[in-house]
Amino acid sequence: MAPSQTPPDDDACYLAFKSRDARFDGCFFTGVTSTRIYCRPVCRVRTPKRENCRFFAYAAQAEQAGFRPCLRCRPELAPRTPALASGPESRVWSMQDASSILALQAARLLEAPEAWGPGIPTVHQLALRLGVSDRHVRRIFNAEFGVSPLEYLQTQRLLRAKQLLTDTPLAVTQVATLSGFASVRRFNAAFVQAYGLNPTGLRKSGPTPGGDGIQVRLAYRPPYDAQAMLQFFATRQIHGLEVVSATPENLCLSKTLAVQQGAVHTTGWLVARFDVARHQVDLRLSDSLREVLPGVMAGVRAMLDLDADPQAINHLLHTHFPLGDGLRVPGTLDGFELAVRAVLGQQVTVAAARTLASRLVARFGEPVDTPIAGLNRLFPRPAALAEASGDELGQLGIVKQRQAAIQGLANAVLGGHLHLHAGADVPATLANLLALPGVGDWTAQYIAMRALRWPDAFVAGDVALQKALGVRDAKHPAKEATAASQAWRPWRSYAVIRAWAATPATPPIAPEINPKI
Repeated sequence: MAPSQTPPDDDACYLAFKSRDARFDGCFFTGVTSTRIYCRPVCRVRTPKRENCRFFAYAAQAEQAGFRPCLRCRPELAPRTPALASGPESRVWSMQDASSILALQAARLLEAPEAWGPGIPTVHQLALRLGVSDRHVRRIFNAEFGVSPLEYLQTQRLLRAKQLLTDTPLAVTQVATLSGFASVRRFNAAFVQAYGLNPTGLRKSGPTPGGDGIQVRLAYRPPYDAQAMLQFFATRQIHGLEVVSATPENLCLSKTLAVQQGAVHTTGWLVARFDVARHQVDLRLSDSLREVLPGVMAGVRAMLDLDADPQAINHLLHTHFPLGDGLRVPGTLDGFELAVRAVLGQQVTVAAARTLASRLVARFGEPVDTPIAGLNRLFPRPAALAEASGDELGQLGIVKQRQAAIQGLANAVLGGHLHLHAGADVPATLANLLALPGVGDWTAQYIAMRALRWPDAFVAGDVALQKALGVRDAKHPAKEATAASQAWRPWRSYAVIRAWAATPATPPIAPEINPKI
């Protein structure tokens, strides 16, 4: 969907809305003037007349125009708007688009809790992060989205609260806090003003306490090859840390996780199960994670790449990879974990990398109780690996070069010099990674692709990728691969995943790292 200054084509939107086309879920919202309610394209309500429909690229625009979210299709479940999901770097921009780039970056930061830590960002903090004035942020944001940054943020808070009220048994007080409101009184007032409904009134039709853990739903746009995504994780699963099923009858990933929010360290587990018929993931989390629930939900969306825009990606890549339309880029819940696993996979097979990672988890990972068989350990914290001796790491079969890389990563994360999440600055993070011992371009690009969620990362030194491009025997295969990849910009991360899927397993290997970590 294009930015707000070039509105969505109303006739095309109406046809998509009328046909309930899930491919456009989250790409636009339909406001019905006769009811003052706005819906997702997948809403099962009777289609209103064309003259009664208005179309918006963002939920915040619909709410600012006086429309309330539909209680049936629940706009809060929609995948993120493509422009925000992929980031400003996923589009080809001209110099005249500088303001749009900044506005999209601002919105993406507002939706990335991991980029701020505890607390709610202010316009001043946003301006400082972007390197512009408060006034300039407000001006460009309003020009792009038709609302102010605070109005946009308020919509996100209320939609998050609506989902938590509907899907979980959390107390209204907890919902208010998790949604970013300073007090229940302010939350109640904002909810009633925006939706004409008291939060407790919505809760009457919601779930009742009971069962094991908290359950929420996460939607995605088809096509999505869930089996391929889970097979990727299954071949890399670490004993004690993950349990993955990639059968058509049971598409499910279970995992332990630790979340650092300020000075608070929270641990727990989650189970993500695909409901392919409904284009959604049913997510169950341990009660211990309720205080960090929004961040974990965002992390799962990133890990499973639920917000990708397959229409835009396939438009560019389908000709080159006709069998890969449903493939997504696997992410991670923990950027540090992903980076360490990338280092452990350098110049070895997938099986060898998995063995090394399993030893590392067994030796340095903390135990954790879960109700899931085979799920009982956490990935080692940065402090544990930073303090590990060379002898301890060497006994696990980790060579000195990789020891230095792992401890360099751990110290950089501990010192606050390296941020490995989707809200991080990509160029700065790549530079910081390349400055570490034992980290080269392949590893940095791989981390950018999976941990930073950069859609245009490209592992030019990858053997399997070079073979897929037919440049492996060239004099400078990495340069030839990079040149060939220009036709895939800005979706080269997706091209890499499709090339790997189309290439038979490759033995060791690349000058720096195995392509199949």
